Formats: sequence, C-alpha cells, structure tokens
Amino acid sequence: MELREHEPLGPRTTLGVGGKARYFALARSEEDVLEALGWATTRGLPVRVLGGGSNLVIADQGFDGLVIGVELRGVSFSNPRGDAVVTARAGEPWDDVVEDAVRRGLAGLEGLSGIPGSAGATPIQNVGAYGQEVAETIQSVRAVDRRTRVPVELDARACGFGYRDSFFKSEAPERFVVTEVRFALPQRAPAAVRYPDLQRELSRQQLTQPSLSDVRAAVLAVRAEKSMLLDPSDPNGRSCGSFFLNPIVRAADVERVQRAAGDGTVPQYPQPDGRIKLAAGWLIEQSGFHKGLRDGHVGLSTKHALAIVAHAGATASEVRRFAERIQAGVQARFGVALSPEPNFWGF
Repeated sequence: MELREHEPLGPRTTLGVGGKARYFALARSEEDVLEALGWATTRGLPVRVLGGGSNLVIADQGFDGLVIGVELRGVSFSNPRGDAVVTARAGEPWDDVVEDAVRRGLAGLEGLSGIPGSAGATPIQNVGAYGQEVAETIQSVRAVDRRTRVPVELDARACGFGYRDSFFKSEAPERFVVTEVRFALPQRAPAAVRYPDLQRELSRQQLTQPSLSDVRAAVLAVRAEKSMLLDPSDPNGRSCGSFFLNPIVRAADVERVQRAAGDGTVPQYPQPDGRIKLAAGWLIEQSGFHKGLRDGHVGLSTKHALAIVAHAGATASEVRRFAERIQAGVQARFGVALSPEPNFWGF
C-alpha cells in the first residue's frame, strides 16, 4: 500500500474541483485495499473510495480521513471464440473494457462507449446510456466488505439494480469496495438501435445494418457532439457528464408538466412499471437555463443542458450553488424535483 498525506483530490476528478485528502492510499491489489481499511480502522479514520472521479463533487475543504484510490488493473476473457465472461478489475478504465469487448465481437456494452471512469464504478451507479445499462450483462461483482474486511461475491440479483441505482448505492452506501466485475457477453450483432441521436448518426453514415464497431463509433461521435468525452482541449470538458438524473414520475405529474409547458410537447418515455421518465435536460432549458449559461466560474455546457461545467477558477461551492439554482428553477416551473447524479463528499 502506497500512503500519502495531504493529497490534492481535484485533479483526480473530471470536474477538477475540491480540496485535499488528509491521507491517500493507492491500492493496486485487493490486498492493498484490505491493508488500507485496516490502517484506517486502527486510527478511527473515515474512509472514502475513489475510482476514476467522473461522478464526484468534492468539497473545497477536502476530506479529513483516508481516501483509497482504486487502481487494480487487468481484463480477462474466458473464451477467445464465441460468448465470453469478461472479468474487469475495478481500476481498469471503463472505455478500454468496452473497446476490447467490441473488438472481439462481444455485444452488450457498445452503447456505453466513451463513458469516463473506471470499471469498478459501473455496478454502483448501474451505468447506462443509449438503451443499455450494465445490469443487463453483469454476472457478478467481487468486493471487500468494509465491516468484516472480507472479500465477497455478489451475483446480479444480489446487486439489486435499478435505474442508475444498485444495492451498493442505496442500501449499503460506502460499505463495499468493488475490486472486480464480471460481465457475460454474447458474440452477436448489435441489438436494434432505438435512440434518435444514434439513428441519425448511423443514417448520416448510411449504415442500415451497423456492426458493433459501427455502433460504438456512432456513440462516440454523438457524445463528442455533446462534449461528453474526456477531452482536455474541450472548453466544456470539466464536468461530471449528466449532472441530474432523468426524473421518473406518475402520469398525473406528466399532466401537470404538460399544463405548465403550454403548447410545447413534453418528451416522455413510458417505463415498465407504468411511470414515465422525463428528460431532465428539456426541463432545465424550459425553466430558463439555456446551454452556455454562466454564473461566475461555473455554467451549463454550450452543447448539453444536463452538464454543469467548472471553468478555470471554479470552486466546489460554486458548483453546488449553481446546481441548487437549477433544481429550484425546475421545481418552481414544473413542480419536478431533480436529483443530482454525482456523489458529494464533504458537504
């Protein structure tokens, strides 16, 4: 275990704001994770776990405890031909896992191309995009139980996946340190593309029967158009991606939103349980927050109303205040509560 003191955390996040960790342990193996947890326990220190930092807002005062930076690396495939179980260690960059699977003709992750962060974070958030989510392909998750400091294996059912949710997030937050994720991926052509943005991109390329690689390339192109790729040269690049979840509401709530919208058509997506998912980005723009809006050193992306961007000089407090301003505006306009997608440390 590599231990440091007063480690800056902002540079370890895609938003680029936040203070220092009192202690920082770099974990490159499961044994390092266990050692770090034991070290913190003997000193009575609180612990947080940091992966790729793509879904995180850290307070300006930092974190007065131990932060474990998970950097376990490696990907393996159980079968060089045909369907395969893909085992990704928690610190593996997520898009590298997706790229490798697509190159081998394995389906189920191609729609998740370009999402920043590490593989170990994907089951916690049940990462999803463009009609796919990791819950559809995860076979099991290996993690260290912080209470017992013992590694455990949880199958997909035990992970309790929901919309951008899981057992790890809502029922046992901060209890487990994910060290490995296994995905069961079939070797087949991609499923039918139903998202309009992807359909338009594939149509532009005149691809009527796209391959997995074609779908991945289209996803990356669409994400690039929305500044949703990690690109240091992009002025919209310092963000957490989508800052708010798309709210899922009852039919009566949709009627209220429609009345408030007047003649405008409310984008809505029926869910299996009878509720309806609304588009958070549409709600934000219809509440008067346009793309590119600035408030001091923070603002909305010029390309995507769901992304809050931290420009040069921004602080975590500014990010939080701006997010609360948007939440208040949408609540006042439509009576809909927007929930932030990233985690918050130290607030």
